[in-house]
Amino acid sequence: MTSLNSNLKSDFLQEMTRRGFIHQCTDTEGLDALSAKSPIAAYIGFDLTADSLHVGSLVQIMMLRALQRAGHKPIVLMGGGTSKVGDPSGKDDQRRLLTTEDIAKNVAGIQRIFAQFLTFGDGPSDAVMVNNADWLEKLNYIDFLRDFGRHFSVNRMLGFDSVKLRLDREQPLSFLEFNYMVLQAYDFLELNQRFDCMLQMGGSDQWGNIVNGVDLTRRINQSTVYGLTTPLLTTSSGTKMGKTADGAVWLNEERLSAYDYWQFWRNTEDADVGRFLRLFTELPEDEIARLEKLDGSEINDAKKVLAAEATALCRGRDQAEKAMETARKTFEEGVLASDLPTTEIQRSLLDAGIPAYELLRQVGLAASNGEARRLIKGGGGRINDVAIPSENHTIGLSDLNAEGVVKLSAGKKRHALVKAV
Repeated sequence: MTSLNSNLKSDFLQEMTRRGFIHQCTDTEGLDALSAKSPIAAYIGFDLTADSLHVGSLVQIMMLRALQRAGHKPIVLMGGGTSKVGDPSGKDDQRRLLTTEDIAKNVAGIQRIFAQFLTFGDGPSDAVMVNNADWLEKLNYIDFLRDFGRHFSVNRMLGFDSVKLRLDREQPLSFLEFNYMVLQAYDFLELNQRFDCMLQMGGSDQWGNIVNGVDLTRRINQSTVYGLTTPLLTTSSGTKMGKTADGAVWLNEERLSAYDYWQFWRNTEDADVGRFLRLFTELPEDEIARLEKLDGSEINDAKKVLAAEATALCRGRDQAEKAMETARKTFEEGVLASDLPTTEIQRSLLDAGIPAYELLRQVGLAASNGEARRLIKGGGGRINDVAIPSENHTIGLSDLNAEGVVKLSAGKKRHALVKAV
């Protein structure tokens, strides 16, 4: 591994270094020289464990976008084959094994995300999406072990953090998962042969897998290839990026509304604003420098810019502007904004009365009935901007406004509407 330096020549590495994307590189000088000389193809792999990615994957997606903007070719690798095994990196236990049907559904959902960030096509810098099931499912296990297994040292594999941490914690690591490293290394070999792919990128927890791929490709293809990782991203308070009290911050509209996505960025901690503007927007550096110097109540203006720009990239400019206007009406004018997330409830159910804690859960303001009860008990649950008086309070037809809507709130910043139908 070589350290990063300030004499970079390639536009891509200069930009990624300035914006704080880079943690480790197998050979910085070699990669810089290659990418400065001519366009290269580079890939990042994505597991198919859900039908949407979440904000935790956004650093990698933004790297692929920056790569394309610099004139290089992004390869989005869908892990249709490796998702049947499960990556042990960063996990304390074995992942649930997915069926072929699960994986096909998840591919369809994730494809829609990348269409927002990348331009796909047949041009030299157009992105391509491939699925490692195309080659992994055709492997003959005996031939594969004979041809490639001899290039991997078990001693070295045991030393990688992704494996070592599991063993140190005495958490089970199955032979199935142990093979994941070999399969991911083989992905790099295949992509180098098929697309002349010269670079694999990923999170810092993928370092061991990436190094294995670099070594295997060098041994088999006699090709010099490179690996690059991003730092583990946490907030200033130490929480993992993209994780909230309500769960993952999903990138797909079906999983999370544009308004809630905008609100996530709007609620960024003050100390993270500058860093997140560099990572998750494409604003120029001088504008970011101006925004991150704001303090006191003015820092909220910078947060709104962050929310608008990040939401525009993921959901489109129109959705970002609608979310911002909804927030403005809700918080600055105190009016009921029709673009708030809305759940329809049968009028007959409201006629009978629904426990407030249950409705808070149904509209997504609490993850469980227990959490909703605690929210109400702590004074954070509200109906039409009035605190819910008790855990046993019910919501009925009398709570509807003239338009047949009830506004529910969890704290001051999270709101949803219930509409009687």
